[in-house]
Order: sequence, then C-alpha cells, then structure tokens
Amino acid sequence: MDSPFLSLGTDTYHVPLQLFQENRQKLATRLVEGTQSDKHIVILQGGPSPLRFGTDHEPVFRQESYFWWLTGVKEPDCKVVLTIQLASNVTTTLFIPKLPASYATIMGKIKTRDEWKQGYQLEQVLFTDDLEGFLEEEIKSMFSESQKPVILLLRGQNTDSGTTYEDLIPKFESKVLNENVTLDTVTLFPILAECRVHKSSLELALLEHVTQISSFAHAYVMRNIRPGMHEYQCESLFKHYAYFNYGSRLVSYTSICGCGPNAAVLHYGHAGEPNSRLIRDDEHCLFDMGAEYQCYDSDITCSFPANGKFTDKCKAIYESVLNAQRAVYAMMKPGVSWVDCHEAAELEIVKGLYKIGIIKLPLTMKEQEKITGTNREDSLPDESTIATLKDLVQSYRLGAVFMPHGLGHFLGIDTHDVGGYLPGHPPRSPLPGLKSLRTARTLQSNMVLTVEPGCYFIDHLLDEALMESNILSQYLNAELLQEYRGYGGVRLEDVVTVTQVGIVNFTVCPRTVSEVEHVMAGGKWPPLTDEAPELYRKKLTGPIYPLPPPPSK
Repeated sequence: MDSPFLSLGTDTYHVPLQLFQENRQKLATRLVEGTQSDKHIVILQGGPSPLRFGTDHEPVFRQESYFWWLTGVKEPDCKVVLTIQLASNVTTTLFIPKLPASYATIMGKIKTRDEWKQGYQLEQVLFTDDLEGFLEEEIKSMFSESQKPVILLLRGQNTDSGTTYEDLIPKFESKVLNENVTLDTVTLFPILAECRVHKSSLELALLEHVTQISSFAHAYVMRNIRPGMHEYQCESLFKHYAYFNYGSRLVSYTSICGCGPNAAVLHYGHAGEPNSRLIRDDEHCLFDMGAEYQCYDSDITCSFPANGKFTDKCKAIYESVLNAQRAVYAMMKPGVSWVDCHEAAELEIVKGLYKIGIIKLPLTMKEQEKITGTNREDSLPDESTIATLKDLVQSYRLGAVFMPHGLGHFLGIDTHDVGGYLPGHPPRSPLPGLKSLRTARTLQSNMVLTVEPGCYFIDHLLDEALMESNILSQYLNAELLQEYRGYGGVRLEDVVTVTQVGIVNFTVCPRTVSEVEHVMAGGKWPPLTDEAPELYRKKLTGPIYPLPPPPSK
C-alpha cells in the first residue's frame, strides 16, 4: 500500500506527504541548532482566497510558497503553527476556515477536521477562530522560569522582487504576547529560506519529474511548429501537452515565445506583448516555458530556427551559447563561485562572437599575417587572444552587452527560488551583467539552479556600446553588427542539481544542432544514445506520449 501522497490522478506523479514532514523536521533542527532556545512556536499564514479585482471571479488558487513547503496544503485561508520542543518533538497544527453551510451548495462537500488531518497527515486541525486560545494554552504549557518560548513570525525581503514578507501579527497580540513569551520577527526568514536552498531527495525527485515534463513538452513544440503559426499557438501546444499527459495544471511563469526580434526581449510574452507575432520561415525562435506540478517549478529555454534548419549565421550564435553551457557544466561542483561560472559563460560567448567577427581586437603584424587568406570562423583564438578577451569580460564587462542577465537562479517552489543573497553570503555586484545575478553564492551539494547563458542583439545596448565615448566601441564591428539587428537572440536553459562531485542535468531537451534538426524533422526523442555526454543529461524515465500534430490551416 502506498504511503499518503498528493497527485492529480491515478496516472500522475505521486508526491509523498513525507516530503513535507521532512521539511518540517529540517526547520525544527535548524532552529534548535541555530538559536539559544529549544522552545519555538512558528506561525505561518497561507495564501488568501483570490478575487479578480472588484469582481467575484476566483482565479485558480496557488498556495503561498513557504506555507506549501511546510504543509503541502493546497486550500486557501489557512494558518499553521509548529510547536517545537527540542528538535525531536515537533507538533503541527493546521487552522482552517469555518465555512458556512451554503459553501457545500456551490463548492462541494465541506471536509471535516478529521478529513483534513488524515488527508495531510497532521497532528491536529482546528478552526482559525481557535488560534488565539490555542496559542495562549501553548505558551502556558511551554513556559518555564529558565526559558520562555519564542514565537517566530516570517518577515524578510525577497531579493528578486524586492517585496517584503509581512509577518502575521495577530490582532489579539495584547492577550497572547505577554511577559511569558518572546516575539521574534528576525530569525525565521533566513533559516527557512536557507532550508529551501538545499533540496531533499524527495524534492530532487519531484523537480526531476517536472523538468522532464517540460523537456518533453518543449520537444513536442519543436516537432509541431510551422512557419505561418502564431507564437501563442506554440504556447498552447506546450501547456496542452504538459496538462493533458502529466496533470500539470499551472505553468511556472508567463510563457515566453519570442520569434525574430522578439527573441531579444528577455521577458517577452507579457500582457502588452502576448506572444502574438506571426512566425516567419527565416526566423529564429526562443521559447522559455516551464510546467509546474504540485507547486514545484521547472524553467527551460529552447532556441531553434522556425523552419527546422540552421543557417551558418544561426548556427554560429547557437554554438557559442551551447559552448557556454558546456564550459559551465565542466566547472560546476561544490566550492565553485557562481560568479566565476557566469564569467566563464560570458567568455565562451565572447569567443564565439570574436570568431564570427562581431568582436574585433587590434592585430599585430604577425597576427595579421597568420590569418591572411584563412576563414576566421575556422580559426580558434590563440592563448594571447583568449587572455585579452577574458580581460574584456572581467575588467570591461564586454559580455554584458550581449548577455545582460545573470547565468541562472535557484529553482524550487518558486521559479526564482529564495536564498540568493542571505546574510553571510557574497553581496550583489554593482557591475553590468553581474548585478543581474540572482545569487553570488558558492555552490553546495543539493542546490538546484538553472544554467541559462544567452546571446542577444538588443538595440539600446548595442547603441550604448557603440558610442564613441564608450571604451568598448573599439572592440565592436559596427558594420557587421548591423546585419544582426533584428535577429533576436539565443538562450539555452537547463535545470541542474549540484552533486558532491559535479552536476546532474534534469533537462533532456534536444540541444545539439543535429538533435534539434532531427526532432524538428519528426525524428524520435529521446535518442537511444546520447551524443552530448558533456551536458550531463540524466537518463530518461517515464513515457513520452505521442500526440498528433495540430491540424494544418
């Protein structure tokens, strides 16, 4: 008999409730080890019922991420209290809204408290109206002359959005917060965020699964895209495949389906630009889409020609970005700086642009003679040239002209997951490109990150770099760059986890030029053999559902 789990049906992935039990135990252990007290009362508030502005329309609810990490409770308007007396003694009490009888007419049967308790494997379930009295009793039972219990509330800033998590200060604080208890709004946030940085084995298995969902869905889009379609139709294909086959009801973020010049808009697909462009035969596509399952996210970007065939121009840019991924994967392991990984990716892209001729260097007479009569794209930069390019990347931030975003970010319950700039870790750099890194931390085992190098031709960045007053202008071929304006860009994004010795890549999309062309021509995916072992793609598990192509117009 299976242990209790969450799923969307018989054929969908089963998420064991043990995952959330382990999360609660991890938090309790960290609190007891990292503070002066072994008596804690942790209070968290779940997400409220959403309404669309002033209407009574209810969008599909998605639980607040910290609350989900601790409970796995999918319903809105709940609260949870963790009573911790030593790391080995953790009691979880869920507080649910007391619903009126009329709720059953519209929304279905009202679950009993015992059904909530059994369904989520919790020690106790009470109504939210009972919270005040419950806390008063807990404080009394935990109080001693030698040590007061500490109420921990969640307050801290998300370093990606800049927003602040507001703690739950009860309206009845005058009754509950007295001389027998200490209120702490500082300790919980960094400890809880750090817990989420390091994934458990059950979390890793779930993230691998949802990343494979997205990988298969991307391959499905590649196989079925045709010039003459609109970008939004490709978004629709992705969502349908992930939901129909795997129960992925939500996506991790707004889908980015940029073709042609839209591929240079980093977060294209927003309300003002809703993936509405007609896809043309000679254009390059950049599709950044991720499925979500049971609140755990994936984040994958694929880039490919709309007609399925790489031109030399397209291939040169694409290979530069793929080489950036290869370089990063070769160096990723515990103890390596994420900033160093970012600069390694920039260097590979800059080397590729140098080979194309977009980036130029003053040549000595000997160097000029060396390349006379040769095809520059076929000649690799020598050690001296690479050293110069590396200096341009590190000292002058040349790479940021073409890759203005960070190399990647933590991934988990949030797409841009928490923990990037917690106290005790390197601060954010003010330099171009590096300031966009969502973390500057040193890699550790069981971190899950995206690796997403990109090369874009963004007009306002090129214009700024080509100004005579900009020192970078002397290293750019303005005439050749003109040919790439409007091209868009290339981004390749995988989801990887750091192991004790390197990485495992959960993403199993077509990546090499031959793989992409094979799949877009209708070829089988995944392949029987891996032609790119340097990408560390984990062997596939689970089926790929062959769906018919969309009807032709």
